[in-house]
Amino acid sequence: MRRSRFAVFTTSLLLAVAATLTGTAAAQASEEAAAAGYVALGDSYSSGVGAGSYLSSSGDCKRSTKAYPYLWAAANSPSSFDFTACSGARTGDVLASQLGPLGAGTGLVSLSVGGNDAGFADVMTTCVLQSDSSCVSRINTAKAYVDSTLPGQLDKVYSAVRAKAPAAHVVVLGYPRFYQLGGTCPGLSQTKRSAINNAADYLNTAIAKRAADHGFTFGDVRSVFTGHELCSGDAWLNSLNLLNIGDSYHPKAAGQSGGYLPVFRNAA
Repeated sequence: MRRSRFAVFTTSLLLAVAATLTGTAAAQASEEAAAAGYVALGDSYSSGVGAGSYLSSSGDCKRSTKAYPYLWAAANSPSSFDFTACSGARTGDVLASQLGPLGAGTGLVSLSVGGNDAGFADVMTTCVLQSDSSCVSRINTAKAYVDSTLPGQLDKVYSAVRAKAPAAHVVVLGYPRFYQLGGTCPGLSQTKRSAINNAADYLNTAIAKRAADHGFTFGDVRSVFTGHELCSGDAWLNSLNLLNIGDSYHPKAAGQSGGYLPVFRNAA
């Protein structure tokens, strides 16, 4: 049965109104996003250690123009961009010296922290220089810390971020697995590589749980780094660098742009 001209007209009118309202809502959302400030907090994985091109003003914090926060800000032009992430930062450092830019006008926050609290550098040093059993033992100590102490430390940071930036969308970024398993990997046994990867998973699980409990979004980078781990032949991570030890086991520029940036962009 043919529809009446009135029915057709009414339907067309309703569709036009809906499209107009949808377009208006999208435009308003876009304007709100553009008006919001962005603050990048956290440790070396957010500051960009290992990626090079460091901002001279950042000193030992080594904030890189190739780090995902800087790349995202350059592409999206937030109303303000404050980059306080710092090499070596632990949860206490974030609380003590990074939260200043947060406020009512902050619309987006990125954050990676927890690895240094759990003893990341010491774990890697032990596993590279000592035996399989010493490596596994040190990792078990780190896991015990993740179970007993880290959740409370993360709660302090997440609660402080929410208190200072009540309207912000907060994205908590995790850490990649470090090694490709199977095949050969000079200096590291399969046992060590597997234990290190399992430790990264353990840490990510704990961070994701605390982030979710605070209503934050967790950005899991493990899948995008798959195929780009150390010993993969196309690593997005720096291996041990005795000439610049601080870069070791941190994302290269490709790891920031190809790994962290798309995960953050999708989560933001």
